Amino acid sequence: MRAVIQRVTEASCTVDNQVTGEIQQGLLVLLGIEDADTEEDLIWLAQKIVNMRIFSDENGLMNKSLMEVDGKVLLISQFTLFAATKKGNRPGFTRAAKPDKAIPLYERMAKELETHTGKKTETGIFGADMKIRLLNDGPVTIVMDTKNKE
Repeated sequence: MRAVIQRVTEASCTVDNQVTGEIQQGLLVLLGIEDADTEEDLIWLAQKIVNMRIFSDENGLMNKSLMEVDGKVLLISQFTLFAATKKGNRPGFTRAAKPDKAIPLYERMAKELETHTGKKTETGIFGADMKIRLLNDGPVTIVMDTKNKE
């Protein structure tokens, strides 16, 4: 799994002019899933997301986690995080999991994040043409890959 995690003061997802999810302070998480991903990867990544100390404390230092600032998560599926770009000019997406594998893991990630935060995880719609708006705070953007957790 790959995740692009952005600290935001606000973020929203719109599909067909309808808002499907929106948050104020929290994290916008763009999630890419590949065939090799497991439940273990999902649990590890969810714990890292909610406990990562990337929010400012009273001294302006990144010492607080999502949990400590009472933030929320907007989770967006994004298969393009597994784009292969070495050959030619058209990216290939063969490493991205097909919907029959990716959808259950995406839904499970939303539930896992809810379990940790105690709040509803806001989401987009898997496979839809989504419009994402955000106000990146900092900017703070972290890229994580569960294949690099060692």
